[in-house]
Amino acid sequence: MSATLSGSTSSSAPVPIVFELQPQPLTAPLAAALYGDAGKLESRLFPDGESYLRITSAVYGRPCLIVAELSHPNGKYLPLLFLAATLREFGAASVGLVAPYLSYMRQDIRFQDGEVVTSKIFARELSRQFDWLVTVDPHLHRYNSLDEIYTIPAQVVHGAPALAQRLGQMPDVLLVGPDAESEQWVAEIAQLSGHPFIIGNKHRHGDRKVEIVLPPLEEYKQRTAVIIDDVISSGHTILQCLQQLQANGMKRVQCAAVHGIFADGADEKLMAAGLDALITTNTIAHSSNAADVTPLLVKPVTDFLHRQGSAASR
Repeated sequence: MSATLSGSTSSSAPVPIVFELQPQPLTAPLAAALYGDAGKLESRLFPDGESYLRITSAVYGRPCLIVAELSHPNGKYLPLLFLAATLREFGAASVGLVAPYLSYMRQDIRFQDGEVVTSKIFARELSRQFDWLVTVDPHLHRYNSLDEIYTIPAQVVHGAPALAQRLGQMPDVLLVGPDAESEQWVAEIAQLSGHPFIIGNKHRHGDRKVEIVLPPLEEYKQRTAVIIDDVISSGHTILQCLQQLQANGMKRVQCAAVHGIFADGADEKLMAAGLDALITTNTIAHSSNAADVTPLLVKPVTDFLHRQGSAASR
């Protein structure tokens, strides 16, 4: 379900306390839009690497939510569970999770004997700790929805409207989807921004080797090509698409994505390869953040706060 950019909430909604474990660019504006209070939290690591957390906000009887983007999740997962469990212990009316980026969606099937299907285990454990979940464009490949693995109410927000608003300000753009998987985002952004688009074919030859084949580009050579994808991780797909665009005479190439993980310095490698600009949403903090998804989160979070408040009053 898509949200619009005109997200708003009512002051009659339950007033939440909003916590974050790591600085997140959208936490403060989201808390303000929800008329929420900033959760006060002390955190650090002991010398042996174990987490220390101390909640200094009074949370008894209050709805609480935690904003936590879960890229590179292994170091974030335990503190997140510790915080959620302690909020419950201290009497929070409800505990919700806003995960702008939701990890452990890749391994959704057992390809080889003995493999761990991490997506199901991760979803089961998060579902035990939280009352609801709001996330942005999770990588749903073989799952039709989060409901297949999460047992709590979950709402998916699409980042396309935020990217479309940013790209709609640019003239003479050609949107480029590297492969069929990207078509859902490219088509929506094209519809919202009014720009034409093309979709390539991707042939994967391993985790870090892909081949992109693009349709003819002769009529678009005077435009700025903007490669669209949901996640930039290793950047190999984007790099292959960039090289194909350059080989076909496109002089100006940019890239826009919902989530910018940029593993192993992928952002620097893409810029060095001739990319003119990187544009990402603020689901994961990065210097390329130029599209704000915060307004898209307000309505689904408010809806969950209302639902939890109504359930508590019955």
